[in-house]
Amino acid sequence: MIVLQQEDWRARRHAHELRVRQWTDPHRARALRGEKHPVYDFLFSYYSFRPGWFRTWHPGPEVALAGDAEEFLRRPEYVRTPEGVAVSRTNLPEHRREFVLWLREMLAAMRTRPAFLSCFGIHEWAMVYRQKPEDVRHNAYPLRFPPEAIDGIVENAAVCCTHFDAFRFFTPPARPLNRQQPTRRTSQDFEQRGCLHANMDLYKWAYKLAPFSRGELVADCFALAREIREVDMRASPYDFRAIGFDPIPVETAEGRAAYEQYQRAFAGRGEPLRDRLIGVCEWLLAG
Repeated sequence: MIVLQQEDWRARRHAHELRVRQWTDPHRARALRGEKHPVYDFLFSYYSFRPGWFRTWHPGPEVALAGDAEEFLRRPEYVRTPEGVAVSRTNLPEHRREFVLWLREMLAAMRTRPAFLSCFGIHEWAMVYRQKPEDVRHNAYPLRFPPEAIDGIVENAAVCCTHFDAFRFFTPPARPLNRQQPTRRTSQDFEQRGCLHANMDLYKWAYKLAPFSRGELVADCFALAREIREVDMRASPYDFRAIGFDPIPVETAEGRAAYEQYQRAFAGRGEPLRDRLIGVCEWLLAG
């Protein structure tokens, strides 16, 4: 058990809040103005972790908070120990234990599977394939190609999306074109660490493990997810240059090569985060 003195854990909590507010404050300001952001809103809408929860710091397993830490005891996961206030795995509900077991198995399987690096971001194109202009998700922004050209790019690509939560947003005529057909039930069998969305989802798993996951781990996963989201949208058929995002032209050989380099880098950066999440799962299951 690591014991943090009051001035130390309060300093960590303050640093965490400052770090997180660089992301949550602009989102809140846009929301108050009624503005939508096609890149960053996804991180607060699809990922349903409220900014206030995100700003809340947790010390993680095997850390006791000395001094006046009564506020943490408002959460049922915290208990008082001889060393101080700490999270406890003792009363983990059975349904949550089952989730943690499932998550550990999936993350461990991803660690052993080879990274697949040949999807080239075509999933975003498949989400507008043969779609009416008024039904396109980000229709406030232009597409880089006319609809018939986008349809041709999708039809001539080897569509091979392995991530169910991207595949499920394919338009109905695009779904049969995908080499893989993941379902919600089989999604964990397809997850692999070369997938941009699978690495973005490390943030989701981190906050779903809260308050057992350290606040710093949740923020580290968010920071990676934010960078991935930028690349994901730059590789899409949308033209976001007006808001500062130059396209990655995956319809060309040069663009596909650049996209693959991003995939490799994100897969590498996701590995230590995945290992830390597995560590939290194993600590919970050992109780």
